[in-house]
Amino acid sequence: MDANAFIETAIREIRQTAGEDRVVMALSGGVDSSVCAALAEKAIGDRLAPIYIDTGLMRKGETERIVHLFGHLDLQVIDAHDEFFSALQGICDPEQKRKVIGERFIRIFEREAERNGARSYLQGTIYPDRIESQGGIKSHHNVGGMPVAVAFRQIIEPLRDLYKDEVREVAGALDLPPEIQHRMPFPGPGLAVRVVGEVTREKIAVVREANAIVEEELIDQYHPWQCLAALLSLGTGVKGDNRIHGWVVAVRAVASRDGMTANPLDLPYEVLEKLQSRITAEIPTVARVVYDVTPKPPATIEYE
Repeated sequence: MDANAFIETAIREIRQTAGEDRVVMALSGGVDSSVCAALAEKAIGDRLAPIYIDTGLMRKGETERIVHLFGHLDLQVIDAHDEFFSALQGICDPEQKRKVIGERFIRIFEREAERNGARSYLQGTIYPDRIESQGGIKSHHNVGGMPVAVAFRQIIEPLRDLYKDEVREVAGALDLPPEIQHRMPFPGPGLAVRVVGEVTREKIAVVREANAIVEEELIDQYHPWQCLAALLSLGTGVKGDNRIHGWVVAVRAVASRDGMTANPLDLPYEVLEKLQSRITAEIPTVARVVYDVTPKPPATIEYE
């Protein structure tokens, strides 16, 4: 792929498709949405209204980091914790979770678009999102998870035909900071898909801390394509002299090129031991830690 040629084409497409519209866009801070923001800023300038929705399902320190990186774009931050936790209450099925989250996202963007006088919506959908949604593997919140009826005149997806590695090439050609260009993927539905079963504030707090530990221990030294912690279920354990009924946390770290296939990293035992030690010591309600060695396929990278 010729990244510079793609940039020229994408800017022209965004400009022509948007016309004179003001455009709201979903800016999550990942490489896909960051590239979209850079392209759209070049295409339509101050008619772009980037919005970050703080769902309450984000990683530790994520909101503060995104405000720091993208505040220069007049980024709007929407606190939607209560809306998302209320919408997810009682829902255990993974597909239903994704659809609920997808609908909540689009309804908030519709509301904000009206407030901003915008008629078009731009998002960072990439080719694997479309393949997995259309193929029935899982409904990405921005494709299969979106409601059929939306209030926008159009949805603009300039990266819809690119794989993740190609998006990174474009990020490099746009001179985006390496922190953004090489940032590890994070699912649109956030930590909700790293909690098996019903999503609650308590479970999200546990998995958020566990994810932070996994990223601290693995990213800089082992450079995984993606690493994460997922909360599986309750299990028994012993802490001090007491038997506890605590959470089981799974750690996952994989190598991949485009996310369509992936292989687990062969981590040294002492690293796994340290992960277990930190997670169980720093999160009192965790009883045990396991390491997932399943490739994709047959597993997916995320748990739901």
